[in-house]
Amino acid sequence: MTQHQRELDAQHGSRMRRLERLLEEVDATADGAWREKTREIVQAVLEFHGAALNRVMEHLDAAGAAGDEIVETLADDDLVSSLLVLHGLHPHDFAARVAAALDGVRPYLASHGGNVELLACTPEGAVRLRLEGSCHGCPSSRVTLQQTIEEALYAAAPDITRLDVEGVAPAEAALPASVGFVPVGALGRIDAAALIEGRNGS
Repeated sequence: MTQHQRELDAQHGSRMRRLERLLEEVDATADGAWREKTREIVQAVLEFHGAALNRVMEHLDAAGAAGDEIVETLADDDLVSSLLVLHGLHPHDFAARVAAALDGVRPYLASHGGNVELLACTPEGAVRLRLEGSCHGCPSSRVTLQQTIEEALYAAAPDITRLDVEGVAPAEAALPASVGFVPVGALGRIDAAALIEGRNGS
C-alpha cells in the first residue's frame, strides 16, 4: 500500500467516525417522522452506490481476462473489498476470504512461535479458531497474536458476525475496542433501517 492509499484510508476512517456521530444524533434527537426520512435517505444512497458498483463489476466481467485481473486487484484492496462485501459483489465467498486471511498471517505467527487453526466457518458469518503456541514466553504474546489474527480477518471478511478464539483466557477473548467493525450481516447488506435501529437496539 502506498502512502497516498494510507492517507485515503485514514480519511475514510474519519468519515466513518463522522457518520457514526451523526447516526447517534439521529437516535438521540429525531422524532419518528425524521427518523423514517433519514432511513429513506441512507437506503437510497446505499442502493445508488450499489447499483453503480454492480455496473462496474459487469463491465469488468465483460472485459474477460483483463477485467478478471482488475477485479482481483480490487478484491485485495481493503477499502474496496469491504464495499464489494457490503453489496454482495465480492468475487470470493466468505469461507475463501477467511482462509486467505489466516494464510496471510501464519508466517508472522510462526515467527513468534504461534499458529492458528480454523475449526469452523459458517455461511452465517460465525468463525471459530484455535490459537496455538506462544511468543517464546512473552506474557502478552497470546493476546498480541490474537489481535493480529482478528485485524487480518476483519480486513478480509468484515461480514464476520461472530468470532470465537480457543486457546486464550476468557478475559483475553473479548474483541478489542479498537476493532470497530460493523457486521455486514447486521446491515442486511443495504438495510438502512437496520443501520439506524441497530445502533440503539430499538
